[in-house]
Amino acid sequence: MGLPLCPDCYDYVGHVLWHAHAGRLWDRFTTAARRYLASAGGIPRSKLGEHLVVSFAKVAEFQRRAAVHFHAVVRLDGPDGPGSSAPAWAAEDVLLDAVEHAAALTFVTVPDSDAYGAERVSWGGQFDAHPIRPFPDGDVPSDAAVAGYVAKYVTKGAADTAGGLDYQVTSLENIRAAVVNRHVRALMGTCWRLGGLVELEHLRLRPWAHSLGYRGHILTKSRRYSTTYGALREERADHRRGGPSPWTAWTRSRNRPGATSAPATPPVRLALPSGSLKITRRVSNWAGRHGRTRRSGVSGGEGWKQPAHDAG
Repeated sequence: MGLPLCPDCYDYVGHVLWHAHAGRLWDRFTTAARRYLASAGGIPRSKLGEHLVVSFAKVAEFQRRAAVHFHAVVRLDGPDGPGSSAPAWAAEDVLLDAVEHAAALTFVTVPDSDAYGAERVSWGGQFDAHPIRPFPDGDVPSDAAVAGYVAKYVTKGAADTAGGLDYQVTSLENIRAAVVNRHVRALMGTCWRLGGLVELEHLRLRPWAHSLGYRGHILTKSRRYSTTYGALREERADHRRGGPSPWTAWTRSRNRPGATSAPATPPVRLALPSGSLKITRRVSNWAGRHGRTRRSGVSGGEGWKQPAHDAG
C-alpha cells in the first residue's frame, strides 16, 4: 500500500515539485480568498481588515503514498478579532464561495528547465468544505468535533506517515542506506538530483530531501487564531519551574488580547461566517502540465529514480 503500481511511469518530478511549492500555493490561496471576500463586500482589498479578520489554521498530512495534503479551518471575525461579529454581508455561503474560488484559481508556475520541461503546480480535484456549528447538525460537524479532527491529523502527521526521515541526508549514499521503502527513497533521490539544478537552487531541495522536498511545518496558523506558540512555551516553562498549573496558564493565554476564546457568540450568529469552514485538500494532481519535454536520464524514469530499485 502506498507504492506506485508502475514505478517507471510515476511522476516523481511532479511529486517533488508539488511539495517544494505547496507553501507558496497555500499563501496564494489565502490571498485569493481574502480578495474574493473584499470583492463580495464591495470594499478595497487594502481595507478588508477594517471590516473583518480572516484567520486560518492548517495541518499538513503525509498520505501513505508520501504526498502532502492539507486540512484547514478558516474563520471570519469582526475587525476586533474573536468576540466581534463579521459584517452581515460576509455570510456563510460567501465564505464557502471564497474558498472554492481560491482553490480553483490559484497555481504556482515552476521555473522552466531543460531537465523536466514546464510545470504548473495547482490544487488537486478532491476538495471538501463544510461549515462548523457549535453543536452537531446532520452532516455538519461541531466545533468540538473539528478540534478533535485537527488534533487527529497533527498526531497522524507526526507519527504515522511516509514522510521521509527525521534527519537530513548529505549524499545519495545516505539515501540508498536509509531505512525507507523504495517509493520514499525514489522521492528523496529525485530531490537530490533536482536540487543540483541551478534554476531550482532557491527551493533548497537537497537540505530538505529527508522530508521529500516539503519545507513546511505540520501545523501553521494565523497569529490571531487561538493562542501563540510563544505563549505555550512560556506556560511550559512556568510549569517546569513550579509556577501556575497548566489549566491556569492555558486560561491566561486564551484570555490574552487577540486570543480565540471559547465561542461567546450566540448560536444563531454561528450560522454566519463568524463560525468556521473545514477544508480538506487532497493533492491527486499536483501538477497541471503544459509543454512537457524531457531529456533522457533526467525524467521520471531510471535517471531520476534509480534508488527506487534498491532494497528497502
